[in-house]
Amino acid sequence: METVSFLTTAQIVEVISAFHDALEAHKESINRLNVYPVPDGDTGTNMFLTVASVLEEMRPADLNDREAVCAAMSHGSLMGARGNSGVILSQVLRGMSSGFVKAKDIDAEVLASALTEASVAADSAVMKPVEGTILTVVREVARAAQEAAETDSIVPTIEAALREGEAALERTPEQLSVLKEAGVVDAGGAGFLLLLHGILRVLDGRELPKPEDAEGAPSVAADTTEEVGVSENRYEVMYLLNAPDEDIDGFKNVWSGIGDSIVVVGGDGLWNCHIHTDAIGEAIEAGIDIGRPQRIRVTDLAEEVIEERWVREAAESAKAEAIQKQKEVPCAVVAVSPAAGIGEIFHSLGVQELVLGGQSMNPSTAELLDAVERAPAEQILILPNNSNIVAVARAVDDQTPKSVVVVPTTSVPEGFASLLGYDPEVNAADNAETMLEIAAGVEVGEVTQAVRSTSTSVGDVVEGDWIGLDRNGVCAIGDTLVEAAINLLNEIVGDQSEILSIIVGEDATDVDTEAISEWLRHNKASVETEIHDGGQSHYPFFFGVE
Repeated sequence: METVSFLTTAQIVEVISAFHDALEAHKESINRLNVYPVPDGDTGTNMFLTVASVLEEMRPADLNDREAVCAAMSHGSLMGARGNSGVILSQVLRGMSSGFVKAKDIDAEVLASALTEASVAADSAVMKPVEGTILTVVREVARAAQEAAETDSIVPTIEAALREGEAALERTPEQLSVLKEAGVVDAGGAGFLLLLHGILRVLDGRELPKPEDAEGAPSVAADTTEEVGVSENRYEVMYLLNAPDEDIDGFKNVWSGIGDSIVVVGGDGLWNCHIHTDAIGEAIEAGIDIGRPQRIRVTDLAEEVIEERWVREAAESAKAEAIQKQKEVPCAVVAVSPAAGIGEIFHSLGVQELVLGGQSMNPSTAELLDAVERAPAEQILILPNNSNIVAVARAVDDQTPKSVVVVPTTSVPEGFASLLGYDPEVNAADNAETMLEIAAGVEVGEVTQAVRSTSTSVGDVVEGDWIGLDRNGVCAIGDTLVEAAINLLNEIVGDQSEILSIIVGEDATDVDTEAISEWLRHNKASVETEIHDGGQSHYPFFFGVE
């Protein structure tokens, strides 16, 4: 094969594509093996989705226009970064793009310098960087590349950098005692090394590495971007922040007082912000004080802890840890949620404990009781969010010394709305009265498919028809999902309606959602629409109208 001297502009896009392919192949094994600082199981997915965003933005760029390609690489990584690992990776890619755009040809020395810029950018993004993380692996890769570039061409330089990166990854347990005790290495670092494999794939055609068998792997990967002990906070808050660059240092200082795992990257008025905290409101308000937060995401790390430990057959231990992490409040909320996406929204609205359930999977009294006992309060509110669960919820109070009050919400939108009246410092009885009043003022609707034929007040329903339901039962019928949804919205959205919340289920496609949104724009233009990814089964759409 002809000796390669440099990386072309077009090959930058090919490298990102190869990196994307490698992460797609490896993401599940990394997810399943990721157990530290919290077993969120999404390090590989976050890195994969971050790179997918970069690739999507790069594809329309002129492959002969270095500035356009590098700008897309930088902007795509900032806008698409997901999770702590994704944010750090985005800063690595932004650093590399900065190094590439300034050079005439991307030879060994330029690539080594770009990796150095990437390392510096990643280190500067983390307020409390420590050794034994992706930051360490990137730094060692950059150092090895700089040394090799003095005498070697680009391919041997990347090979040398990869060898040192793999060695650095293996040394991470020696740098963090908690990793040594668990016999693990850093997931973010392992994901980053796939970028070097992608470069070699493009430059000399070698195969990308195949993922290891997760169950047979001798060691597991861990995402340890921040110092040991920073996982005490329960929530991960992320958002894009439009704010003046000169205000960011003050913003970081505010965040340092309310959380950890803080990563703030960006520039020129746009910043990607990440924190682990128990103070969700304060974390968001800090952004509002200096600018405009958008794409706000709140993830409950404790819930993810429980889920992953269950997979590892250690659920009871995880629940104990989650209880210890929660702050005691006078009044807590237990909510029934049919899907993970809906659960995330409930947590962001202040719910402390979730129980999986809903239509076709009603939880038992024991499951609700278990959640009540876990909740960090002596007074508990239960949101059943389904008419079939209200009675079971009411039976919990007799089974526990805690005071339990049921707010008889019969749908997810009612549950969401009721939480606007929840105050953890107010007693359960007063909370319930306020919350029920708010829930009663919400018009709700659900779309599903009929499982048998029947007669209704709006006509005969044949098995397989799509039907829309309000609190009184079937009020709309359609041959298609979209038709039934629109017919339902015509019934529940009135002239005085102001806000419509659409919770999208797993069986609804983007085309379905867009069709409904388009209809709303033409027929209910005065209504503000909010769309949330719920992920619920059986019901492609939940609607809540305020």
